Amino acid sequence: MQYARMPLDWPNRAYSSQIDCRPHRWHVQQHGVGPTLLLLHGAGASTHSYRDLFADLSRDHHVVAIDLPGQGFTQPGARQRLGLEPMAQDVAALLAQMRLHPAAIIGHSAGAALALRLSQILQPQPQAIICINGALGNFEGLAGIVYPAMAKLMALNPLSASLFSWLSSSEARVRSLLTATGSAAAPDSVALYRTLVADRAHVDGTLGMMAQWNLSPLLRDLPTINLPVLFLTGGRDKAVPPETSRAAAAAMQNATLQQVEELGHMMHEEDPARSAAIIRAYLTQNGIAPALQAG
Repeated sequence: MQYARMPLDWPNRAYSSQIDCRPHRWHVQQHGVGPTLLLLHGAGASTHSYRDLFADLSRDHHVVAIDLPGQGFTQPGARQRLGLEPMAQDVAALLAQMRLHPAAIIGHSAGAALALRLSQILQPQPQAIICINGALGNFEGLAGIVYPAMAKLMALNPLSASLFSWLSSSEARVRSLLTATGSAAAPDSVALYRTLVADRAHVDGTLGMMAQWNLSPLLRDLPTINLPVLFLTGGRDKAVPPETSRAAAAAMQNATLQQVEELGHMMHEEDPARSAAIIRAYLTQNGIAPALQAG
């Protein structure tokens, strides 16, 4: 399958496919044998953010990573379906079409909110959820009014995505955006995010998601989610304070929190081996045994 926009050296491209499941045309990467793990990236990212974690976990699991609608290389079929509720419904439909029943869902940042919402609607339920620096807090005070309003205005203006791409796609600007999250920005990460930020369609999809995102119903439902949930946080996260995960865990029935002090918001990219080890331990603890490796 050839892609109009995907670079030939895009991470894990050999495991990519495009799947039509209304209303979107999805970019999906899958590899490995064993219990299925679903990886969900955060706003403004793509499957590339899991590139090393994908390779590590697929040694003994069936790992599925998707680009969210409008981001990366998933082509949205309906721009009004970029909010949390419709996105969860559409991911669930994709999983049903692929006949996949994830044993666990791993979500980063906004992807953590999506993972928790999916846990409420998937049948059968996943056995565990892992939230990496989960973005589970609404903006407070004036920011709660200004930031979503700005996103909505930008999403409505057809020139906004192009302007943002032009202003933000320089190497220095992308590096600055990444380091502002509290994570060290490796050269390969800067190059990959620069590719995405320079893509008007990706920026437009991200703005649409920001404009439509509403966490209030999910936050209200947190006490009703009773499956095991691990909140994995970076102590240096400047994008989503660890206190956000701590508050969410306290509101839930069966949630635990583990913090790695020296890592930031992109901890799964900064130290994928350590992240994978923590994830494996939690999966095993909750009865999700990895496949036996040959030899």
